[in-house]
Amino acid sequence: MKLLKNATILNDDFQLQKADILIDGETICKIGTGLSCPDAELLDYSGKTIIPGLIDSHTHGCAGVDTCNGSVEDLKTMSRFYASIGVTSFVPTSMTLSTDTLEKTFRAVADFIKEGDAPGAYAHGIHMEGPYCSAKKVGAQNPAFLQTPSVDKFRSLNKCGDNLVKIVVLAPELEGSMEFIREVSKDVTVSIAHSAADYETAMEAIANGVTHITHLYNAMTPYTHREPGIIGAAYDSDVACELICDGIHVHPAVIRSTFRQIGEDRVVFISDSMEAAGLDEGEYELGGQKVFVKEGAARLANGALAGSATTLMNCVRKAVEFGVSFESAVKAATINPAKEIKADGVTGSIRAGKFADLVVLNPDLSLDTVFVKGRKFEK
Repeated sequence: MKLLKNATILNDDFQLQKADILIDGETICKIGTGLSCPDAELLDYSGKTIIPGLIDSHTHGCAGVDTCNGSVEDLKTMSRFYASIGVTSFVPTSMTLSTDTLEKTFRAVADFIKEGDAPGAYAHGIHMEGPYCSAKKVGAQNPAFLQTPSVDKFRSLNKCGDNLVKIVVLAPELEGSMEFIREVSKDVTVSIAHSAADYETAMEAIANGVTHITHLYNAMTPYTHREPGIIGAAYDSDVACELICDGIHVHPAVIRSTFRQIGEDRVVFISDSMEAAGLDEGEYELGGQKVFVKEGAARLANGALAGSATTLMNCVRKAVEFGVSFESAVKAATINPAKEIKADGVTGSIRAGKFADLVVLNPDLSLDTVFVKGRKFEK
């Protein structure tokens, strides 16, 4: 058992309060003031703040490796890196690639999860970004492998990964999309992404079961007063919206206005990171295409943004720097993504009975200690 004493915690209501946390094995067993437990290891965090462990629900890679390498060892590398920067769980994210590559990728994620003893952050499942994207908004997806949505093909792929797909994206203007949404949304979060859909098509998709928008503002038509598009549909509904809060993908003013427009409960911070995250500038790869990282931005040779080189903790710090409240920024990186992958019953907030996924922060928001399922992460 561990007893975390004298910290300020961000509680289950995402309010700051002074409290102690008692951890028993993998879970939080008690939260309160003046707690004592003679059998527990005492950890004094006076002057520090404890927040829920961050959940990166959209990340392709980091530390020189990529989800789509289809390697359990690479996923372990990702696991260690994520824990080192405050991410206690994640959803490995695929790209638009060949069916064979996706099958290999999904099997590797399933094997990594089945092993059960992640060296750092643990995985919840698979985020399937592509191949159901529009050629008009392909971004860094590989156009050679684009497909139209198919329920049967999706289910076959999902089966390769032990039915662990948590989020699947599509462009709703593609043929077969509405049938796909109606069927697949019964089991999986369906998101709009890499799409040139107009407002009406996006709203039809939402009516059929879409509950999520991938990296809002990026790889979609712009919002205008006569053609509001996907962004207008997001504003006009209750879907959750991902934001890459690195100051490169979305302007700080737009980040602030998004929180005002849709509210703190619907914003989901993601890193959308690729293998360059945590490494120096230079040449890398994403989805079989060369990516060049310079001045913090990851781009293809044609200048298109290709994921990011940021981390989720950096996104939280940037949001606070941009004027978003600390509480709202942390919520966007914890309980909100947990809800989107249906993991909010076990993680995403500090509550008795949930996993002890915790991050201890210093006053300057630098990391002090990370706990993953009650285990202190050691680099």
